[in-house]
Amino acid sequence: MNEILNLQPQCIWKNFYALTQVPRPSGHLEKVQQFLLEFGQQAGVEAFKDPAGNIVFRKPATPGYENRKGIILQAHMDMVPQKTPESTHNFETDPIQPWIDGEWMRATGTTLGADNGLGVAAIMAIMEAKDLQHGPIDALITRDEETGMFGANELPEGELQGDILLNLDSEHWGRFVIGSAGGINVTASLDYKEVETDPDDAAVRVTIKGLRGGHSGLEIHEGRANANKLMVRLVREAIEEFDARLACWQGGNMRNAIPFKAEVVLTLPKENVGSLKEFCADWQEDFKDEYKQIETLGIEVLAEDVETPKTEVPVEIQDNLIDAIYACHDGVIRMIPSYPEVVETSSNLAIIGIGGGKASLKILARSSREDMKDYVVKTLESCFSMAGMKVETAGSYGGWDPNPDSEILHLLLREYKELFGQDGIIQVDHAGLECSVILGKYPHLDVVSLGPTMKSPHTTSERALIATVEPFWQLLKKTLQDVPQK
Repeated sequence: MNEILNLQPQCIWKNFYALTQVPRPSGHLEKVQQFLLEFGQQAGVEAFKDPAGNIVFRKPATPGYENRKGIILQAHMDMVPQKTPESTHNFETDPIQPWIDGEWMRATGTTLGADNGLGVAAIMAIMEAKDLQHGPIDALITRDEETGMFGANELPEGELQGDILLNLDSEHWGRFVIGSAGGINVTASLDYKEVETDPDDAAVRVTIKGLRGGHSGLEIHEGRANANKLMVRLVREAIEEFDARLACWQGGNMRNAIPFKAEVVLTLPKENVGSLKEFCADWQEDFKDEYKQIETLGIEVLAEDVETPKTEVPVEIQDNLIDAIYACHDGVIRMIPSYPEVVETSSNLAIIGIGGGKASLKILARSSREDMKDYVVKTLESCFSMAGMKVETAGSYGGWDPNPDSEILHLLLREYKELFGQDGIIQVDHAGLECSVILGKYPHLDVVSLGPTMKSPHTTSERALIATVEPFWQLLKKTLQDVPQK
């Protein structure tokens, strides 16, 4: 703790450490909401929770800066709750355990929550600072960004008072984001009546793990393995070769994270168990070879005997589900023609749950074009409808159209060049940012997103590059000071 609190700038790191000690997984934000309200009161700024569950701070202009354009600083309070298989961490009750690994900040066995905890910590530092010069500042800390941007979607109109929005949720220092993809949640579901398992059959649990996972927007273009898509290949052949039957399937746990683990329970004739285990060992070597340049943690395919379940999925339902999972598109669909290095459209087969008479598949589709987002949804609907599944969509949000003529963008670029002697990079992200949703309610805002460098958000490898937080703070302070007049 002392090492972290001594990092520069101390005003950000002390607040970030304090945040790590408050449980804040998406969907369970009561503790962090109360923490932020109490912080605002202690800092002497206006602080309230709005009807959407967002926390809003307001800080008046310093004397002489009353005529500057109002700034809205924005970040989200929730974090993605991922943990290693051996971790016993309870995200609803336990603090995160951050530690310093050379030039990086990491967490023990879990996601770090630097996404978007460092943005929140920077807002807290500005709210409590007594020596900054700035115009009027609103701060908006939204709820449940990671699971559907609920706080931004439910943001009341007329609540924000500024002219410029600085979103502090980007993850590449020196790059200034001026556009991002939209997204939509797609869920395919099916209720079925289980059938009795052959009492003479054995059962084997097959687990695929050791994948890197990752952010389904920022890292989807890297071609990382999806545990669900690997598993369906293995299961289909096991059914064909060993007369196996599917009893249950669990894979992935977050829509916006590439699934790094999946497991199924298969039933099969006892005499085929040995062959299935050899088959799984062969698949492990095949997967390692396919992904040897990408999946560097060590893919594992484990097969172990388990108690034979009393029921399983009926053959016709099983085959339809396997076909649908096999056919479901996963990964990049198209790059942006005008920005060929940026993904335009993708889908992530994120969560599969089959068992107990219910099947559910959850996908996050992303695109910076509304027509292509609609295309992906219809593609998925067609795939799952042929399997007799009910398809529903929710949580749709639009893309953020780039504005290269943004006044605040060019101010940031000038300040960055003056402070650090190099040119900043203008970027469009495939990740979903709340900017598009907020712009839908406050279309007059001039918007840019920025932040310190982070790697592998939404995974247990999440880490923040310590050396980028100090310059991020310097640029933020200088920009607040130099915001133009109204």
